[in-house]
Amino acid sequence: MAQDTSAAAAPAAAAGEPQDKRAVRLAIGALALGLLLAALDQTIVSTALPTIVSDLGGIDHLSWVVTAYLLASTAATPLWGKLGDMYGRKRLYQAVIVLFLLGSALCGVARSMGELIAFRAVQGLGGGGLIVLSMAIVGDIVPPRDRGRYQGVFGAVFGAASVLGPLLGGVFTEQLSWRWVFYVNLPIGAVALAVIAAVLHIPARRTRHRIDYLGMGVVAAAATCLVLVTSLGGTTWAWGSAGIVGLAVAGVLLVALFVFVERRAAEPVLPPRLFTVRTFTLCSAISFVVGFAMFGAMTYLPTFLQVVHGYSPTLSGVHLIPMVVGLLISSTGSGQIVSHTGRYKVFPVAGTAVVTVGLLLLHRLDEFTATWLLSLYLFVFGFGLGLVMQVLVLAVQNAVDYDDLGAATSGATFFRSIGASFGVSVFGTVFTNQLRDKLVSALRGVPVPPGFRPASLQADPTSVARLPSAIKAPVLHAYSTSITTVFLYAAPVALAAFVLSWFLKEQPLRGTVTVPDASETIGTNPVDRSSLDEIARCLSLLGSREARHDLYRRITDMAGLDIHPATSWLLLRLARDGEDDPVELAEHTTVPSALIESAAVEAESRGYATREGNPLRLTESGLLLADRLVEARRSVLAGLLGDWDPAAHSELAALVNKLSTELCGGDTDRPEPRVHRRTSHGTAADRAA
Repeated sequence: MAQDTSAAAAPAAAAGEPQDKRAVRLAIGALALGLLLAALDQTIVSTALPTIVSDLGGIDHLSWVVTAYLLASTAATPLWGKLGDMYGRKRLYQAVIVLFLLGSALCGVARSMGELIAFRAVQGLGGGGLIVLSMAIVGDIVPPRDRGRYQGVFGAVFGAASVLGPLLGGVFTEQLSWRWVFYVNLPIGAVALAVIAAVLHIPARRTRHRIDYLGMGVVAAAATCLVLVTSLGGTTWAWGSAGIVGLAVAGVLLVALFVFVERRAAEPVLPPRLFTVRTFTLCSAISFVVGFAMFGAMTYLPTFLQVVHGYSPTLSGVHLIPMVVGLLISSTGSGQIVSHTGRYKVFPVAGTAVVTVGLLLLHRLDEFTATWLLSLYLFVFGFGLGLVMQVLVLAVQNAVDYDDLGAATSGATFFRSIGASFGVSVFGTVFTNQLRDKLVSALRGVPVPPGFRPASLQADPTSVARLPSAIKAPVLHAYSTSITTVFLYAAPVALAAFVLSWFLKEQPLRGTVTVPDASETIGTNPVDRSSLDEIARCLSLLGSREARHDLYRRITDMAGLDIHPATSWLLLRLARDGEDDPVELAEHTTVPSALIESAAVEAESRGYATREGNPLRLTESGLLLADRLVEARRSVLAGLLGDWDPAAHSELAALVNKLSTELCGGDTDRPEPRVHRRTSHGTAADRAA
């Protein structure tokens, strides 16, 4: 991997080692900006779509404005991840920002629907890179102990983007132009690019990969063919036409070819052996349905709100907030409940049931539905989605072997992304077919002014607001029933997922299986991480104060000692540093000063430590005790891995040893003194490491 620092930069720390705190925070801020751009562009166009169609035409292909972005970003994700491992992430990250900004600028100047769709694909290629490389760079510049905290920032970015996307799309469309939905990326991206260039220093490291270019290309082509079938069938081409049949046959053959290629690939995009794990197969199917329902609804609900209810683009975004709030509440709550109880099967069952009910409620919407009732229906739908999304990734992580942990985690999100592409496409086909027939029926025998024929009303949704009142009501009803019929068609699909969820087998949760971050549950792009990255993310949650207290208690019990857990922490700290001043420790760690002083008193009174002035040093008996604690903490951390055996994987054993020191040695912002005290047992700091 190429060196990612400038010539003038200070030498970079080793991968994952602590670096300058201010530079890390600035770099994380820039990465979060890049992530915000990619996350926003999954949803920001939804409220602008009616205006875009009115300006550019091509309502038959409206769904592809969303689908092109989703397909391109999904297909590119594994490629960017492995190229970053091979050639260095800093320069590659800068390149994907430029690619994303280029796509954004081209989208802003698009003069036809075809151009916009093509440029959205370019933007999606960059967006996939922004997401996967942001996650990977955190592992390069932040030690494992702190990764949970910083990836929590990214989770918050995804959560905020899911709320802000539709709202900002409406504001820009109404106050400026729909083109500013894309132009707004340019200044934000420029800032991120400048900060990354100035402060991001990534250590040199090279990981060799055999990239599965053929597999990536085949799966992208297969998905595109099948989505084109659902998008063009019954609209541009008849269902029985040669074009549709040809695309369907090509899609099926490409799926078969993908299976053949993946069985022989050295590093497959999606290892076929994963499908021998029943939980992965079921969760993938349910994830597909969740993506299908969520993005299909989010794409066409703004059209319903703007055309049928006459809301402005901004207000249509505001009215979508209850759905996102319901999603965030239930996804966060279900994840926390699972973490505390270890029970997860109930959530996919309940969630898919609530999604089905939510779709049936959305089908009941019409032009007279009260605002409070509309908000309630949207909240129910979002609440159901959230119940499912957190738990599916968690269940998959809990069911697969260590070697497949990273691939299975990204695989679950991969199927949700593909489902989103199909959902938007299928919903679009149903909507277009329904609207064409219903407009013709509504205006049959009615004198219509020039410029308000069914075809023109379908091509320009905003023209409905200018209709004479005498014919406006049947047109609004045609739009209303066309969109709500979409939700009725989606309900049986959600019901199928409800049936599938009953077949999930609940297994005891491994100690390292924790609530996934929001990038894996709210966003649709697969987050391509290795198995080691995923375990580091999970174990990093042990860095919280509550988790550390429980960890020290378990270590003390494992060592068979009758001392306070805080005293164990202090002894491990002294073993690592050679000596420490309790007063200074209180100033530079998150451990309360009273607890540190109490631990120091116990260590001295029992003869485990002695003071030489203010600093404490371990006695001979304290050194022997520290040996027992060091072995105990390694055993506790290894035990958290469940059936993921460090003895079988050297990189996993190295991670356990690294986290053993980081998590139990305490957290501090000051440079750690390495005061070595040599005894007959060796160097205390060496043994503690």
